[in-house]
Amino acid sequence: MRHLAREKRVTEGWRGLERRVADVAELIDMTLKEEDISLEAEIQSEMEEITSHLDRLEFQMALGGEYDARNAILAIHAGAGGTESQDWAQMLMRMYLRWAERHAYQTEVLDVSPGEEAGIKSAIVAVDGDYVCGYLKSERGVHRLVRLSPFDADHARHTSFALVEVMPEAEADVDVKIEPEELRVDTFRSSGPGGQHMQKTSSAVRLTHLPTGLVATCQSERSQHRNKESALKILRARLLEMELVKQAEERDKLKGKHVTAGWGNQIRSYVLQPYRMVKDHRTGYQSGDTDAVLDGELDDFITAYLRSSMGEKNG
Repeated sequence: MRHLAREKRVTEGWRGLERRVADVAELIDMTLKEEDISLEAEIQSEMEEITSHLDRLEFQMALGGEYDARNAILAIHAGAGGTESQDWAQMLMRMYLRWAERHAYQTEVLDVSPGEEAGIKSAIVAVDGDYVCGYLKSERGVHRLVRLSPFDADHARHTSFALVEVMPEAEADVDVKIEPEELRVDTFRSSGPGGQHMQKTSSAVRLTHLPTGLVATCQSERSQHRNKESALKILRARLLEMELVKQAEERDKLKGKHVTAGWGNQIRSYVLQPYRMVKDHRTGYQSGDTDAVLDGELDDFITAYLRSSMGEKNG
């Protein structure tokens, strides 16, 4: 029903535009027949609105992937570099939470592994809303930060890296089916904030998918049952992503493309010293307002990436 409602909204958008074009065509025809230029300003205004609406609808076509309309599971991992990279990973998590908040998307932090001194080693966040996965796919990859370190007594310039993964939320028993015997369930005491209850009870859950060796953990809730549900959500998303990556690699091999493994090159650099600039290395789009970007103003970067992707497909 969700898929059907979404498709209806898309169809209604195009039909609404078709009606507006027909109405303007009648106005133009009437103006020409009666040689009356009094409607010229109204026609011009309506044409501009139609053009803007058409641009938005055409842009939505960049979100036509099979899973683009889905909710997303966002995973952030600090790179090598200890506290510096862990602080950067936390900055990225805040950036995406602020971006989601700006768009009124629902977010839930499913799991966080705190850093030793500051920041986070990793975090997994569920982001719910229409086309969230399609928008956030632009963020998949390595993000690089250059700044004067607040953790260095000499305030030397440091370069930090963090990896962002974006996975479509899998629908249970539709995209991914996990049999009970394929799972090993381990419970342990939660670490990090949460009070005495979290420390004294084994509420944290670790799920291991035996056929693939994939592991998903969750310790953000006080309830073991809720943690298991969240861990299952993460595991299903990872299994779906594993299958999608496998299919993509097979397609690339058939096309003769070079398939890279591992972290790969950074997709975006955030430079705070000696100058201030955020630059996307795939599209060339850049912004000098680093504070705004780190506060969640990512739409221009996302739009540039999606338009670039459309150009590649059309090419």
